[in-house]
Amino acid sequence: MHADAALLAEVPLFKLLDNEERAALATHLEVVKHPAGHVMFEYGDPGDCFFIVRTGEVEMYLRDDTGEKILLERATTGDYFGELSLLDEGCRSASVVVTQELEALRLDREDLKNFLKMKPEAALDLLAATGHRLRQTVERLRHTASRNVNEETADKRTTVQKSADWIAEFSGSIPFLFIHVIIFATWIIVNVGHIPGIPQFDAYPFGFLTLAVSLEAIFLSVFVLLSQNRQAAKDHIRSDIEYEVNLKAELEVAHLHEKVDRLNSESLARLQTIEHRLCEHLDKVARKGGE
Repeated sequence: MHADAALLAEVPLFKLLDNEERAALATHLEVVKHPAGHVMFEYGDPGDCFFIVRTGEVEMYLRDDTGEKILLERATTGDYFGELSLLDEGCRSASVVVTQELEALRLDREDLKNFLKMKPEAALDLLAATGHRLRQTVERLRHTASRNVNEETADKRTTVQKSADWIAEFSGSIPFLFIHVIIFATWIIVNVGHIPGIPQFDAYPFGFLTLAVSLEAIFLSVFVLLSQNRQAAKDHIRSDIEYEVNLKAELEVAHLHEKVDRLNSESLARLQTIEHRLCEHLDKVARKGGE
């Protein structure tokens, strides 16, 4: 079997075809190659073809009103993209950039139309794939302004950072205070009270205790500083997210103002039309009354 026809057999859209039909369709495919970083097309570009990835990888993405890149999907070997503009003959609904050196098969609109005429059942597979991609897009867009700060930072912590956070949190707790009160009281009583059977190991003025407390303070301060630095980074992320949310809210308010202004102008135009027609009607009534 031809290599391109074998690849078509792995694409859900073309699984309904038999070997001969896939071989016939493969003769209409054009092989295209692009390096990493090449932009296949931008959002809004006219679309007259779609692509099947033979090797490599591409990213499909959008940019919201803030200019932030929203990754929609990654297409690898056997995946296809660009089919939506072929369905409605409209503009591209997303941008596509090559992330790994790409070798793809290109199928033009006329060839796809002939294919769907030959196998109309494949249109359902095409619509299913498009619907799945649309659901992913809606889900990603729904969460663009509601990122969780803890989710953004927690999974990226190293073992040292997690330990520093735990130590810093525990050192500021009541159990930490009670543990040290018990240890210090026991230490002092043992070394001052002359408890029978327990030898004194750190006589007054408790030099070893002072050394131990000093070392503990040094290590605790390092862990607390590490935790504070990480908290500062988390606060920076929180500030960025709050800025994005505020900017989105401002843009939404601006869009609402545009809609209200448009509705207001349309309402005024309709009122003027009604007023004009009413005046014409009253003039006609007045003329008939005068006659």
